[in-house]
Amino acid sequence: MCVKIISVCVSFLVPFIMAGQTRSWSEGGCVPVTDISDGDSLAYQAGEKFSFSIHYEWGAIDSDVGWANIVLDTLRVNGTKAFHCMVYGRTTRLYDLFFPVRENFQSWFSYDGLRPLRFTRDTHEGKYTARNTYVYRRDGLAEDHIKAEVYTTSHGDRSVELPLTPCTFDLPALFYFARNMDFDAVVPDVKYPMTFAIDDDIYNVYFILRGRETIKVRGVGTVRTIKFSVKLISGNVFTGEEDLSVWITDDRNRIPVLFEAPILVGVASGRITEWSGLKHPFSALVKGR
Repeated sequence: MCVKIISVCVSFLVPFIMAGQTRSWSEGGCVPVTDISDGDSLAYQAGEKFSFSIHYEWGAIDSDVGWANIVLDTLRVNGTKAFHCMVYGRTTRLYDLFFPVRENFQSWFSYDGLRPLRFTRDTHEGKYTARNTYVYRRDGLAEDHIKAEVYTTSHGDRSVELPLTPCTFDLPALFYFARNMDFDAVVPDVKYPMTFAIDDDIYNVYFILRGRETIKVRGVGTVRTIKFSVKLISGNVFTGEEDLSVWITDDRNRIPVLFEAPILVGVASGRITEWSGLKHPFSALVKGR
């Protein structure tokens, strides 16, 4: 369960973005971003890699229970240059004995404009399995939609069409959109909506910009950050009563370095442990470990 939380929460830290445009809250309800029309102007580049450690606290339990990696690369999709993001997470060998988890999210989105193109999910949690394959349809022959092939242990195979707007993303694509957010145009302590697709449904939550903080991240050092709160969805993991807190670097990279989420039993958190291939200097790192 805890590795599932990292694959969702790393992407959950992001706000609701209008692809290819910068709009104010009053104009369209989408958080403004800097220029995303050209891949060379983005906050990241192909070859960027992150590793995260997942921690769980409940009663006498206080330990790392899993890890996750995020890798960004580029390739060609139907002849067009695109980004390819891979998110892989799993429980440690010790926790595999109790409840083995494997998470594999992959997302393809355009290099210029960052429009989602394709998404896959392959989840194994104990005896539960979930698989998603999304193709984003914008061919002009019909209303824009997501063609989704979904399998879950509880419901079997399904083919569904999900609504697609310029502000609908899968989780990894949403994460990379948000790293180009224009902080000068976002109002602190104001609720902003965000939307994403997973399995056979569309979810709407909101995030709040809390401000800047300098924090210590175990194994990394002292980091200047920007803090967000994200309202979580009530369900079989999250309580729905408290916020997920996320801290990203206050520099041009916008790297998530720490997050914490209350769950039904205990508290799950994640921290960055390794990084490479950054496009910009890690200037938010005030003092190393």
